[in-house]
Amino acid sequence: MNQQQPSDLEKKLKLKFKQTRLLKQSLIHRSYLNESRGDQLQSNERLEFLGDAILSFCISEKLYRQFPNYPEGDLTNIRSNLVKTTSLAAIASQLKLGSYLNLSHGEDDSGGRTNTSILADSLEALIGAIFLDTGLESVHRFINTYFDPKLAELIQSGSFKDSKSLLQEKVQANNNNPPPTYQTLKEEGPDHQKTFTVGVFLNQKLLATAKGKNKREAEEAAAGKALTKKR
Repeated sequence: MNQQQPSDLEKKLKLKFKQTRLLKQSLIHRSYLNESRGDQLQSNERLEFLGDAILSFCISEKLYRQFPNYPEGDLTNIRSNLVKTTSLAAIASQLKLGSYLNLSHGEDDSGGRTNTSILADSLEALIGAIFLDTGLESVHRFINTYFDPKLAELIQSGSFKDSKSLLQEKVQANNNNPPPTYQTLKEEGPDHQKTFTVGVFLNQKLLATAKGKNKREAEEAAAGKALTKKR
């Protein structure tokens, strides 16, 4: 896949960066540094760290104001659905963000431009860059454009209850069943980009396994798979 220019992404976002270096940095995967001759380049990991926090804050504020009658648990579950890796990667794919990334040849050849974790991380980095360049107002506009459709879908379907809660309700509808338990089966990758494989068990029987970039995400994905199997 040919790499597209950051200026094309600006047009897509309808946003002109004052500090173009921030936009460019948000698109640099750490693998690219191994092959780049530019000693001053930095990966997008610091922007990802910031963007993750900014996104969580903005989504939290939005939900707090928009749904004054929702309890804390529902607000937390809605936020979790909006900012989980698969949701972020879907928005990144909508923007074709992968085509703008700077990757090593190896990462590119192995499908890095469509890798769910890389796309999600890069979207968070982009949000961090938008915040530093033009402030919270621009981040809110970005969220309104790209996250509101998913939010409306969640509210309409009522599917914002997390899979772990739904699975526990389902298995304990039978009073003889204990709650499901979760075990980390495998940890892979470097510390900055670990992948966890988690299994969900009922009465010591494995119901499903799933992967995630943290244990909580992997547990949620495993519970979702278990629910699908039990239907």
